[in-house]
Amino acid sequence: MKRTIALLALALSTAAAAQEPYHRDLAVLEVNREAPRTEFMEFASREAALTRSFEQSDAYRSLDGVWKFRYTDDLRTLPADATADAVDTSAWSDIRVPGNWELQGHGTPIYVNTRFEFATIDPVPPQLPEAIPAGVYRRTFSVPDQWAGRNVYLTLGAAKSGVYVYVNGREIGYNEDSKDPAQYRIDPYLRPGENTLALKMTRWSTGSYLEAQDFWRISGIERSVYLSAETPGALRDFDVVSTLDDSYRTGLFTLKMLLSGDKAVEAGYELLDREGRTVASGRQQATGEALFHAELPDAAHWTAETPDLYTLVMHVKTPERTVYIPFNVGFRRFEFTDAAERDAKDRPYRVLLVNGQPVKFKGVNLHEHDPRTGHYVTEELLLKDMLLMKAHNVNAIRTCHYPQQRRFYELCDSLGFYVYSEANVETHGMGYSLDAGRTLGNNRAWWPAHETRLRNMYERTHNYPSVSIFSPANESGNGYNFYKAYEWLEAREKGESRMNRPICYERAQWEWNTDMFVPMYPTAGMLETWGREGTDRPVVPCEYSHAMGNSNGSLWLQWQSIYKYPNLQGGFIWDWVDQGFERHDAAGTPYWTYGGDYGDREPSDGNFCCNGLVSPDRTPHPAMAEVRYAYADIAFRPVGPAQGSFEVENRFYFRTLDGYDIVYTVEADGVPVRSGTVRLHTAPRQRETVNVAVGKLKPGRSYYLRLRAVTRTERPGLPAGTIVAEEQFPMQKGTLPAYKQSGKPLTVTSNDDRIEAANDHVRFAVNRTTGAALSYEIDGEELFAEQFGVRHNFWRAPVDNDYGDKIPRRTQIWKEATRDAQAEVTGRMEGDAAVITAAYAFAGSNRLDMIYTVHPSGAVNVRMHFSRGEDPMPEMLRYGVRFRLPERMDAFTYFGRGPEENYWDRKAGTFIGRYATSAREECFPYVRPQETGHHCDTEWIDFGELLVVADSAMEFNALRCSVEDLDGEQAVERDYQWHNWTKSDPNDVDKARNTMRRQTHVNDIPVRDFVEVCLDYRQMGLGGYDSWSKHPEEAVILRTEKLRDWGFTLVPKRARAN
Repeated sequence: MKRTIALLALALSTAAAAQEPYHRDLAVLEVNREAPRTEFMEFASREAALTRSFEQSDAYRSLDGVWKFRYTDDLRTLPADATADAVDTSAWSDIRVPGNWELQGHGTPIYVNTRFEFATIDPVPPQLPEAIPAGVYRRTFSVPDQWAGRNVYLTLGAAKSGVYVYVNGREIGYNEDSKDPAQYRIDPYLRPGENTLALKMTRWSTGSYLEAQDFWRISGIERSVYLSAETPGALRDFDVVSTLDDSYRTGLFTLKMLLSGDKAVEAGYELLDREGRTVASGRQQATGEALFHAELPDAAHWTAETPDLYTLVMHVKTPERTVYIPFNVGFRRFEFTDAAERDAKDRPYRVLLVNGQPVKFKGVNLHEHDPRTGHYVTEELLLKDMLLMKAHNVNAIRTCHYPQQRRFYELCDSLGFYVYSEANVETHGMGYSLDAGRTLGNNRAWWPAHETRLRNMYERTHNYPSVSIFSPANESGNGYNFYKAYEWLEAREKGESRMNRPICYERAQWEWNTDMFVPMYPTAGMLETWGREGTDRPVVPCEYSHAMGNSNGSLWLQWQSIYKYPNLQGGFIWDWVDQGFERHDAAGTPYWTYGGDYGDREPSDGNFCCNGLVSPDRTPHPAMAEVRYAYADIAFRPVGPAQGSFEVENRFYFRTLDGYDIVYTVEADGVPVRSGTVRLHTAPRQRETVNVAVGKLKPGRSYYLRLRAVTRTERPGLPAGTIVAEEQFPMQKGTLPAYKQSGKPLTVTSNDDRIEAANDHVRFAVNRTTGAALSYEIDGEELFAEQFGVRHNFWRAPVDNDYGDKIPRRTQIWKEATRDAQAEVTGRMEGDAAVITAAYAFAGSNRLDMIYTVHPSGAVNVRMHFSRGEDPMPEMLRYGVRFRLPERMDAFTYFGRGPEENYWDRKAGTFIGRYATSAREECFPYVRPQETGHHCDTEWIDFGELLVVADSAMEFNALRCSVEDLDGEQAVERDYQWHNWTKSDPNDVDKARNTMRRQTHVNDIPVRDFVEVCLDYRQMGLGGYDSWSKHPEEAVILRTEKLRDWGFTLVPKRARAN
């Protein structure tokens, strides 16, 4: 039965009266489109249903491949016969299907975040531009002879935006919901032999006002296109309810089979366990609908931890044939209840239970993105994403902000992910005001459009076991349409015989039409308050920890509160993948593009599309180490690590630790000296104290106890031997590497430009004007490159979050102090050592002394002493020094925190050890270049010819580029990331300076012929609550009152103690 006959009649009459094409008519949402349903395929036998994939059914034919394509920038110029049965396509282009046409040379990719790319200023829905780009896809196809007598359907997995469908020259349908499958029955329009299929698509339609998601605005066919055959009178749809009784032991199974004919047929089912045994079955003669119930004692449960599935095989026997349809079933129960724990107001915490447990959603938001094809994502890439998620302890995925392809849900079912299923609705460009003319969420005329997309999402996703939360939209205001949306979902989802999954909507905030409070971008302090004070419903941020560039600071701080309080039940990081496209420059060097890289003054939100935990090619960002740590389901706590005593916590809700090895390693100065394995059976949500033999600790050495939880056997998505949790505890603090001080006597001399300390083997020179070291010769070999020796440094290349917090403009005083400072430089002998002091006076009465103590051995100790003035000063980005070494020192070893880069507010997931790396490897290729390669809690760095030893501890970067190379503001040849909301925007350079990011890319970073080393007392935290307003936590903001005296020693080979 076709969708919404009354709506269709209204649409046709409206279009006829107004002569409006469908894509401009708000009343026409779809024409001749079949009702949405769970995607399934018929099989000719039970065996085939159980052993063959969806695509291997004899009732399936793919139409993916190379089609002919005609593009125009203005639909009005498209030839009238472009969709005719017969047309000469010899001059048309070839195009790959699926794949967006802008990525194949037709039209311009546009990235904007919240605005409508076609109406960036004062949008007036449903008005559209007069000139709308469009394309026509064409191909021929034949239907197998064995499909004779069956209904033949065409399915467009996803296509954007206004899609007109033609078979053999006849217009047979229309759709404008671009992220849900559109299915059309086409057998009445077919002819024997070869047939013609044409799809005419407009880049924009009235539906585009509901698709202002934060992603590339691109067009065309985004998912697979296929034909399928179905037996008349057989299955048209089905509904599964598979929950648990109050004991959580017995599975309660209900199956409703919806039949397409009006004659009685045999309908039946089998439910098979994972060993292939039939655990429930039934059959009946039915007309229109067959209803079955079963109870399964001791049913296996589906959760993200234990994704145990049953195989459902339905069959329908008609006079013509018997067909079989497979599907996966998982038993799980959702309910809200009061927890035993009580909040600060002595009220019980309100929690969501899954199978009786208050699970934590360790989630990410997932957009469809491929750097080469656009929004078309292959199964191979999708699986790669999910395996990476599993390896980093992610257990939940929000489908932002539209339903995903069928295979996504099947993989989530089998691998184990809780799915937050969201409808294809975002009207962000209209704002949130309930006033007339603002949010479409409160505009009754748009309810049919909202309802259609809500239905499309729900009817095709509700049967999948992994689907755990429903959402009617994202960032679309609240009001009439979302009150109705909640009630629409509630009527289908809530009740004694339904699944009772949560219905959540962020813009409802604390209103009644959301079952959980699902805010965006809370700070750790906000989470702590909600946890301590309690809330009337669970709290699960649908977006948090904005992963733009070098980010995700304070993630672990947030999770300390989440683990502490029952009502805080996790969150979904924004987001998974950087949405950059692959391009090569004139030299053939690849880089990732972003908004503003295409077209002439097109609207753009710059690199704001690059908010991912992984790069476009799925290389994990260094922050993924922190995610794996925060999301770990096994945790360790110190008891008496020096004696080998520690506690293991099982954070799982449904699994014991039977399938994991706890591997412990004693490391002395970063070298393993003892290890072993412990096997535990710790029950879910329990802790156990473990004692292991660690041996005798030798004086003077630094000892750490490293703990790892490793999968002993294969788990869904995790091979045996995968490290899923890691921790480290200090056992004994050692001594720092010693160095020689004695040698031939030094002399201190000065001339016009330098003060120099020297003997026959050592020469160390400091500029008399700037206080920066110029030269460091050991036995005639220069150790500094380009006369760029040690000098003070208060600046880092701003990260994306810094721009959001307006730090680059606010802290320019420190950049200038780094670049332009002059000093009063003096030199003297103190005993056998030469002491050169550079005294600086900065704005605000702040002073700095740089003290170089040169020993006769060639070792040089550098100390920094900062005297804070009385005038208020902005925060510093870093407090330290930098210098350059020759490129021959590219490879180095260090004892500090690694191996991934780490920062003051993002270092819980990296561990102190001895690491070998290189300056070239240390530069992570963020899509927009920025600060990278930092390491905290470092004792020494060995560059071979030069050892750097901290007086106590230090932080460092060592890269084959300079701070300036990573600082986009220095790339004056690159434009700023202009928004271009209109073609006449003034684009004021003076206003943009140190406020807007420049249009820089990873291929802009040169590989220098030196190694630039930055040593710091501290670098400020990254922040990461969001990338447009929030500060880092005060505890990790580097204010002048937090500065302390610190130092390090440069130790050449001849001065090493051994």
